[in-house]
Amino acid sequence: MSGSRLMRAIRVSEFGAPSVLRLRSDVTVPQPGRTQVLIRVHACGVNPVETYIRAGTYARKPTLPYTPGSDIAGVVESVGEGVTAVKAGDRVFTTATETGGYAEYTVAAGDSVYKLPDALDFTQGAAIGIPYFTAYRALIHKAHAKAGETVLIHGASGGVGIAACQLSRALGLQVFGTAGTPEGMKLVLNNGAHLAFNHRQEGYTDKIMEATEGRGVDVIVEMLSNVNLSKDLQMLAYGGRVMVVGSRGSIEINPRDTMVKESSIVGVALFFATPEEMKECGALLYAGMEAGWLRPVVGSQYPLEKAAQAHHDIIESPGAAGKMVLTM
Repeated sequence: MSGSRLMRAIRVSEFGAPSVLRLRSDVTVPQPGRTQVLIRVHACGVNPVETYIRAGTYARKPTLPYTPGSDIAGVVESVGEGVTAVKAGDRVFTTATETGGYAEYTVAAGDSVYKLPDALDFTQGAAIGIPYFTAYRALIHKAHAKAGETVLIHGASGGVGIAACQLSRALGLQVFGTAGTPEGMKLVLNNGAHLAFNHRQEGYTDKIMEATEGRGVDVIVEMLSNVNLSKDLQMLAYGGRVMVVGSRGSIEINPRDTMVKESSIVGVALFFATPEEMKECGALLYAGMEAGWLRPVVGSQYPLEKAAQAHHDIIESPGAAGKMVLTM
């Protein structure tokens, strides 16, 4: 019986700074219950939301102690009763886990587990979950973006940004992306954006407006609303909509800016996606992997024991360049 096997995992026993992420080597390997899957983790994506949860500032607080991480890629070790979609030995990725992904093994609900095509490696697999499913939710389920419309990915060089660029391009949108470094801008252009702008440059919003010949953009996928929301409202076309994907504070806006364009500000949280919506998204993304347009860009990689450093860097880094991943 493998019930008493031990593994290495990050455990959080108190909310606080990145230093509360502690590597333990005496954690029991979890067992899959009914409709659950046990996965040997090869890589796990690091998402900004995990730093907010760890700090204790997020709306949802897990019960302590816990192991962070939702986006893993690895190989199915065993499956619980009622699981038919995957079997032991399958390469998979997840959009959520039950026991946490910053670990050598994790248990996930069967409906959060998706097959990983051979064309993608495990670090790329760990970069799919939250970023691509969030990008799809923002563009399709919330913005109802249509081919031919113009989309601005405001903060396009990170995990969600790259996903949104690739997805937007595949859906036939005119894609603008911003980044904070020349490297980031190059990355954005290589991953589906027709035009890239440096959001650290004075007057970059004027350049975006010029690129639309003064009409404005139809959809904005916004990663840092507390800095950009007021500017976003001024860049929208008539009937335009801002998708709030990320925010790290508050901001003052002029509501009149929404009236003159009859524009909308819509919050996006993958947490509220229904099983049907997740299934639809998974099907489209799998098609993207097969067709070759869905190619996750992996940025910084850290070994499991450097999880605290990863949490520091994802918030403090001067400009994102791909998806941050932990490797086992």
